[in-house]
Amino acid sequence: MIVTVRPVALASDGLCLAAELHLPQVPGTHPALCICHGIPAIPFNPCDSGYRDLAARFASLGFVTLIFNMRGAGLSDGDFDIAGWSRDIGAAITFLSTEGSVNPSMLYLMGFSGGAAAAIHRAAADTRVAGVIACASPAHFRDLPGKGGFPACLTRWREIGIIRDPAFPRDMESWTSGFLEVAPVAHIGRLAPRPLLLLHGDADEVVPVSHARDLYAAAREPKQLTIIPGGAHRLRVDEAAMSIAADWLGSLTRG
Repeated sequence: MIVTVRPVALASDGLCLAAELHLPQVPGTHPALCICHGIPAIPFNPCDSGYRDLAARFASLGFVTLIFNMRGAGLSDGDFDIAGWSRDIGAAITFLSTEGSVNPSMLYLMGFSGGAAAAIHRAAADTRVAGVIACASPAHFRDLPGKGGFPACLTRWREIGIIRDPAFPRDMESWTSGFLEVAPVAHIGRLAPRPLLLLHGDADEVVPVSHARDLYAAAREPKQLTIIPGGAHRLRVDEAAMSIAADWLGSLTRG
């Protein structure tokens, strides 16, 4: 299927978020997929085509597919804030739901790691979302900051470049409380009756697979948990995981 790419800009909390819309060139309306990236582990590399390749894959399957940089990431404005990421996803949903080529009753989210956590948090309160694929999602953030806690994370994220303002956050307590607010294990039960697919690698070196099992236990039907044998954290480059995601979406959207 021929796919065209259109650069777009999203507005969220007064910030400009860089985005790309990947469109299947077939007449009519189509299901939509919003892909939500994870928390960057390295500085922004404009030559990394990973998410763009993923968007092209799903657009070729008939999905109007949106990829975008949430605040602090890539070419977008702002500084990394997990609660703000949930609002950014809301802005992306608004954009897709008003796009003329989209069937708004078939709007799905696929998130990775921290982006999956924010996607679950957003979808739990936003009924415009028809279903969620959560890849390598933490159930909570209590044990993920590691040695040094959030202050050490803050230093690392400044070095990576997702926190640019030297004065950010103005209120450390409020910023860290966002991680408690977004913790998807507290919200995932409200996705039902919309379908949920949890994908997690049993060799995930960042988020232990126990997080996926905790999320599955807290979720309600319809739900599916698939553990990828040998799967590491970056499931977007895991062919087995992405094939399962594509088949699952296809089963929901084939009329």
